[in-house]
Amino acid sequence: MNGKDFLSISNLTPGDIHRLISGALDMKAMGWGTPLSEKVLALLFEKPSLRHRVSFEVAMRQMGGHCIYLSPAEVGLGQRESVADVARVLSGYANCIAVRTFSQQTLELFAGYSRVPVINSLTDMEHPCQALADLLTIYEKKGELEGSTLAFIGDGNNVAHSLLLGAALTGMNFRFASPAGYEINGDILNTARQYAAESGSEIFCTEDPRQAVSGADIVYTDVWASMGQEVEAEKRRKAFAGFQVNRELLSLAREDAIFMHDLPAHRGEEVTDEVMDGESSVVFEQSENKMHLLKALLMEMLGGLEIPLADYH
Repeated sequence: MNGKDFLSISNLTPGDIHRLISGALDMKAMGWGTPLSEKVLALLFEKPSLRHRVSFEVAMRQMGGHCIYLSPAEVGLGQRESVADVARVLSGYANCIAVRTFSQQTLELFAGYSRVPVINSLTDMEHPCQALADLLTIYEKKGELEGSTLAFIGDGNNVAHSLLLGAALTGMNFRFASPAGYEINGDILNTARQYAAESGSEIFCTEDPRQAVSGADIVYTDVWASMGQEVEAEKRRKAFAGFQVNRELLSLAREDAIFMHDLPAHRGEEVTDEVMDGESSVVFEQSENKMHLLKALLMEMLGGLEIPLADYH
């Protein structure tokens, strides 16, 4: 991945994913260092984020690099300045650019004009950095990915898309439960089925959350209305009323199942307090792991994952 863009989970091979997980675990144990001391990461965010901004900035800081944050008000992609011009300008200042934007098309246009590697920090179609952090957490908790069963309860959104692709690539079974009209994107599902045929995993879609959760190793949910969908919030609350992850639903999973959520969570809607704060929940470890995964990803893209131990203390 050195010098290449990371716009989708589909940019990765199963070997890439396992190498990033291994690298993240190593770097988590190593702590602070200076391997990226002469590198600059620019964060170009059209949508604000607590976790992604902080995890990127701290990841670069812990590796001795520098990070520049451009807020939504400062961006104006396609408004104050064309996407192409912004890409060409930032390419002269930074070694890598993480873009958080509303549209996958905007991201791909930006990457086409950038002279430095571009990272997808979120679009309407995918959230690949989140999915990698999730796979890291699952591996850390379960000791393996292949053969595990992940049940995703909720909207067929960007998080679900990237998780589905990552699961299919790594041999994880993926069960998806949503009300009619909120399914996984058809193209994403078809691509994932191709990956699953190669890895030996299974993909199952249903409108029954109980069927999806039954016997699962991991239960995952996300907000019913994502940023930018606020006008649909009430409509979505009604549609997803039977899809809340509560103690009763979670009890159908395996006894040692873990609960995951990419945050922020709307407690009392898609998940109850007793699940979020319960013994099965790994949501805050999952959040921290985003930083460790990003350290491995940035090392992979900017210098390769041959980590010089002398650069750490």
